[in-house]
Amino acid sequence: MRWLCILLTLAALPSWAETVVSARTIRAQHIITEMDVTFANIDRPNAFSRLSDVIGQEARVALYAGRPILVGDIGPPAIVDRNQIVLMRYGAHGILISTEGRALERGGIGDRIRIMNLGSRAVLFGQVQADGTIEVRN
Repeated sequence: MRWLCILLTLAALPSWAETVVSARTIRAQHIITEMDVTFANIDRPNAFSRLSDVIGQEARVALYAGRPILVGDIGPPAIVDRNQIVLMRYGAHGILISTEGRALERGGIGDRIRIMNLGSRAVLFGQVQADGTIEVRN
């Protein structure tokens, strides 16, 4: 009977999860290293629980010391900067068109950003590729 009471008491206690928090204030656009993060016993939805998910990512917003790092706060490091001249590619039905454009936003691999065609001044959307080119899609 005593063990049943102990088990019920423990089950009623809140469970705290190990959550990744910032060890110091991190500026936006900073690549996160092992020295920048630590663990804390905080239960927060949408927060990271593994260091490997955070290390090597880029801070999208300022991260303050002791606060949990949320999913939307970080992302892949940007390889295309705003106002950078990039190669745009569009392919459909066996035809490949390549031209230069200007990135209107920063973006990492897989991000969808706005770009401006330098020839027509049209603003398009494209996906950043690993080699820094932008693949324009319909």
